[in-house]
Amino acid sequence: MTESTNFAEAPLPPTIAEANANGMPKTFRNGSWKAPKNRNKNIKAIIAEEQRRLADKDLGIDDITYFNIDAPPSLIPSKAYCDITGLEGKYRSPSTNLRFYNQEVAQVVRDIPPGVDQQYLELRGANIILR
Repeated sequence: MTESTNFAEAPLPPTIAEANANGMPKTFRNGSWKAPKNRNKNIKAIIAEEQRRLADKDLGIDDITYFNIDAPPSLIPSKAYCDITGLEGKYRSPSTNLRFYNQEVAQVVRDIPPGVDQQYLELRGANIILR
């Protein structure tokens, strides 16, 4: 009998309204804190703002800005890519001047009908124009 009375005296779990933490005071928060007004800008916004600022200002030729800095051409040779696959083309066909990646692609390059090779070269801007 004493076991049942101890069971009845156990506290009940809190209801949803009592367990809601939103109404409780939060001592860990500073009530006077405000979020900072300045936000970080992305690079597109920074460049657009700089262009607007420079458009309003009359710049001389000697003024250096981010937009008028030119670099010399690179000393590193440009990479050659396969005209068929787009992978790095290590080889070049002497007859058609097409670049290719490996032996499988070389077989495809050998079997290309005349005229199609010029279309591939035209995509690269290396085609021969006969007048």
